[in-house]
Amino acid sequence: MSLMANLLCFSVLFLTMSFSYCCMAHKWPAGGSTRFYDFKVQTMKVNKLCNTKEIVTINKMFPGPIVYAQEDDRIIVKVTNETPYNATIHWHGVRQKLSCWFDGPSYITQCPIQAGASFTYEFTLVQQKGTFFWHAHVSWLRATVYGAIVVYPKTEVPYPFEHPYEEHIVILGEYWLRDVVQLEREVLASGGAAPPADAFTINSHPGPNYNCSRNDVYKIDVVPGKTYLLRLINAGLNMENFFAIAHHKLTIVEADAEYTKPFTTDRVMLGPGQTMNVLVTANQPIGKYSMAMGPYMSAQNISFQNISAIAYFQYSGAVPNSISLPAKLPSFNDNLAAKTVMDGLRSLNPVNVPKEIDTELFVTVGLNVNKCRSKTPRNNCRGMNNGTFAASMNNISFVMPTVSILEAYYKKIGGQFTVDFPGAPLRFYDFVNGAPNNAPNNTQAINGTRTKVLKFGSKVQLIFQDTSTVTTENHPIHLHGYSFYVVGYGTGNYNPQTANFNLIDPPYMNTIGVPVGGWAAIRFVADNPGVWFMHCHLEIHQSWGLGAVLIVENGEGELETLPHPPADLPRC
Repeated sequence: MSLMANLLCFSVLFLTMSFSYCCMAHKWPAGGSTRFYDFKVQTMKVNKLCNTKEIVTINKMFPGPIVYAQEDDRIIVKVTNETPYNATIHWHGVRQKLSCWFDGPSYITQCPIQAGASFTYEFTLVQQKGTFFWHAHVSWLRATVYGAIVVYPKTEVPYPFEHPYEEHIVILGEYWLRDVVQLEREVLASGGAAPPADAFTINSHPGPNYNCSRNDVYKIDVVPGKTYLLRLINAGLNMENFFAIAHHKLTIVEADAEYTKPFTTDRVMLGPGQTMNVLVTANQPIGKYSMAMGPYMSAQNISFQNISAIAYFQYSGAVPNSISLPAKLPSFNDNLAAKTVMDGLRSLNPVNVPKEIDTELFVTVGLNVNKCRSKTPRNNCRGMNNGTFAASMNNISFVMPTVSILEAYYKKIGGQFTVDFPGAPLRFYDFVNGAPNNAPNNTQAINGTRTKVLKFGSKVQLIFQDTSTVTTENHPIHLHGYSFYVVGYGTGNYNPQTANFNLIDPPYMNTIGVPVGGWAAIRFVADNPGVWFMHCHLEIHQSWGLGAVLIVENGEGELETLPHPPADLPRC
């Protein structure tokens, strides 16, 4: 879409879908417009990889509809579930200021929207702009239930970089031939690992490397000499990915919907849940260039999809059926390539990082092997050493409750969760090199629905530490309800005496890849009351229990207090 067409389209959206905020009764914030969207959870048949199957979608679109808005707009989305599956929608990266009820993770802030029911999400994009995305947050439905959120700056506020000739959304995904809800059930019942995806996709298209996919290819037509903004989103389920365009440089200008200092690179790495805006100039000889998406797999002895998804970056004047020039991706386990991208991320301007910390948390992230307790171990204990795989934070494997934690917290319903999530591991050891791997004896996780309570206004420092039980691995950890400053990261065990922190211009993110066999340090102010999920965005790890919940207490007055629940909140 050309820039003029893009702006015209947005203006029409603005006029047809909005009305002045002054007419609304909500208290937060003043200004902005209100935009309405109607999401219907529906199944549709798709033909991919020589197979026809039914997938779950929104409005029979794959990827789903794009939510367009401007900074400080209010968004109202009515979601009606017309499928037999439970459904919820999470608005990934939206900080949900005073709107925790609408965050979307099932059994954390709401019960699922059941078949035939509906729920209306309402939230304001308070001081937020950039590239976000929405996705299902129940079972593995987000394999196909996802779409972009594009939030433009306020009117007449320019981008802090050269205005692009065109903008394009590029969503990286994974596609399974199996029913993903059934697949999750079977994987968990087996106690073993998840099978790899049948294909990687770019805007739902696998590209010519896969069977029956020569014409199932996404393409961007470009004009020589023009600069394009690509809004990259990793909506994949279980895989981190490298992305590159043959013979073209990518200049990162935004990460997780926050501007960065421009950083030019040959390729980028995005974990599931991460977004990145890059500028690309069509400055090469006229031709057809591959855009490639391939695997970054930092774990050991895990099977994964190793065939790249391909799209085309095609110059006007190129021979239509010509061979595309191949893109060079790093090898699947190139940890340095992933680190180089992270090293280049800096906030555009100096930022106000919390300096005086009053709440320190140290959280290990990693895998576990639990002792086999099945009477049919061949069917149910297919993990390492004939155990069952699990995952944990501080060795607590998170168990979903039967009522949403937010509702239980607000209504003081007992028996659904405890408030004893440990602020540090129960035992310190050489996490990276000396983890217990003589399963099934020492690798057991403790199950629990444990939460950590934070006082309103707490200045929090949280250290994530990867462990080598089963294997070290890069874990993309996402915190709902907040962005955070990534003040440091490194390899090995975290050591406060030697750790280097950037307190001047660290990137402000919502999903951080904790380095393989390493650590990451984040800081934030707990100024948004509610119940916020913190979890690995590799779906299999979340299913295995790699998550915890932070409860931020109310402060003083209306603007520091969680509002009452909406009338149509789904029941469990």
